[in-house]
Amino acid sequence: MKARIQWAGEALFLGESGSGHAVVMDGPPESGGRNLGVRPMEMLLLGLGGCTNYDVVSILKKSRQPVESCEAFLEAERADEDPKVFTKIHVHFVVKGRGLKEAQVKRAVELSAEKYCSASIMLGRAGVEISHDYEIVELG
Repeated sequence: MKARIQWAGEALFLGESGSGHAVVMDGPPESGGRNLGVRPMEMLLLGLGGCTNYDVVSILKKSRQPVESCEAFLEAERADEDPKVFTKIHVHFVVKGRGLKEAQVKRAVELSAEKYCSASIMLGRAGVEISHDYEIVELG
């Protein structure tokens, strides 16, 4: 896996993934940025959310669950001192469908957290306390 990050002036950076997709990262005005893109640490949190949500949806589909929507809401705490690393991250899933089995949703969340989500497992090994929960919304 490769990435390229190019400085674009001030606190603005353009990131390009190995697959050819681009993203803008910028800092807040008080740090010399213009608030034109996500912060790099926000990008890391978004990556974790995307990784684990992908897993949950994939596992639910493979177990033939009628999932119609899955959102992951993440809240993170950071250290007060530099380096301001993540110390805690909580992931709350809202899974919507018709006739979803709670045991399958629980299993999908656990499998992502414990076996499949590379981002979550990597951050956990680095000392970040990561927790998960979920709610199921029955669609009528």
